[in-house]
Amino acid sequence: MKKENLLTQRINEAVRRGRKALIPFVPAGFPSKDAFWDIILELDDSGADIIEIGVPFSDPVADGPIVESASIRCLEQGVSLSWIMSELLKYREKLRAGIVLMGYYNPFLQYGLRRLSTEAEKAGVNGLIIPDLILEEVRPHLELFGDFHLSFTPLVGLNTSKERMREYSGISPAFVYLVSVLGITGTRASADRLLRAKLAEVKEAFDCPVALGFGLSSRAQLDPIADLVDAVVFGSALIEHLDSGRKASEFMKAWK
Repeated sequence: MKKENLLTQRINEAVRRGRKALIPFVPAGFPSKDAFWDIILELDDSGADIIEIGVPFSDPVADGPIVESASIRCLEQGVSLSWIMSELLKYREKLRAGIVLMGYYNPFLQYGLRRLSTEAEKAGVNGLIIPDLILEEVRPHLELFGDFHLSFTPLVGLNTSKERMREYSGISPAFVYLVSVLGITGTRASADRLLRAKLAEVKEAFDCPVALGFGLSSRAQLDPIADLVDAVVFGSALIEHLDSGRKASEFMKAWK
């Protein structure tokens, strides 16, 4: 029997306790290289089930302006994949949360996918999110990622077909990530109906937990769809919170 990925374990543990798994996203080195790991430890202590560490990139095509600005600031401080890996080696044993690296294909390819996979396993990384790598392009790398116990998490949107979702389901991800804001227009009620319908399709297509992200800033947004969501991802709202000088634990408390 295949061992359950730690990412799946953490989400399922939260669901069994009657809550949504919490997945904060922070670009590596934000707001400064000195403060970053203290924030990661605080997020972990405050109940994060999975932590997404963003790998800064100069051309983040799938990021909004807040995340893009934060990533550029991190690059200006000299944050790199090698820095992330070496620092994570120091801190990983202090963290209970699962760890996902979210980054674009170019930096990973330049680093070397075997080197990335080898060092990621040593540093305790459990999964990868590569938003600009479609299924056909990631398939040749899945065996390599699997050899180093790295789950590839697919992103699906409101315009992703049922057939396409079933194809992604075939790679047995630890969880699937639904991008919530793509194409949502009109009234709040109509947006909620559209999102509920898509979440129902995702639940049917995937045999793994479903995480919802992009545009989440308060728990109230989950009320109309809470029964269909296993985990929530928050990035921009957390980045703004941290950038204003407030504590990570304060942000996490509002989501419990």
